[in-house]
Amino acid sequence: MNILLVEDDKDLCYALSCQLLQEHFSVDCCHRGDEAGLYLNKRIYDLILLDCMLPGLDGISILRKMRTDGDFTPVIILSALGEVDQRVNGLNMGADDYLVKPFAFSELMARMNSLFRRKSSFRREAPSFGDLVLENDGHRLCCGGNSCRLSQTEYDLMNLLVLAGGSVTARSVLLHKIWGLDTDVEDGNLDNYIYFLRKRLKKLNSLVSIRNQRGAGYYLSESV
Repeated sequence: MNILLVEDDKDLCYALSCQLLQEHFSVDCCHRGDEAGLYLNKRIYDLILLDCMLPGLDGISILRKMRTDGDFTPVIILSALGEVDQRVNGLNMGADDYLVKPFAFSELMARMNSLFRRKSSFRREAPSFGDLVLENDGHRLCCGGNSCRLSQTEYDLMNLLVLAGGSVTARSVLLHKIWGLDTDVEDGNLDNYIYFLRKRLKKLNSLVSIRNQRGAGYYLSESV
């Protein structure tokens, strides 16, 4: 799971990132608000830990722009500003949670786990596209009365494409989401798994195909 930590206190940032890495998260760190957009534009993060008071651009402005741009990545605000109206303002701007400094790492983990559970509960319905349904139980890809079992990597990749709803997902996003931020996996691995999934779709007689937009990425398309 990929986390972006936007925090100008470098000592706190280092300590948190080390603790998160020990919990097996992938972490990117950013210390300035006016640089955060460069990271957010990648759209590869599963969670943003966002300080309010940042040089260059404050955290609330970053959050407001994210939501205006249609980026609904979960955000937990980490702030020394703990007054009720400040917490309410952060939540009203679109934050998913608000944690006042100083805090125990165990509390942050509890807030994160609670957020991930809530997020999962909203996705109980199996994702679908066209004549395809992707079932988490058994990692099965279904088309009408036909189905096949996918490997973990095939399932994760197909899930990203289905959730994109026909929009192009960049190669870099697919690579980072599937293999991690610091992956040294060869770019051709992605193409190999796309090939495997295309064979699955053909075997299922699906009307859905995986298309490549040259220089951009992959997307699902349905024949009519």
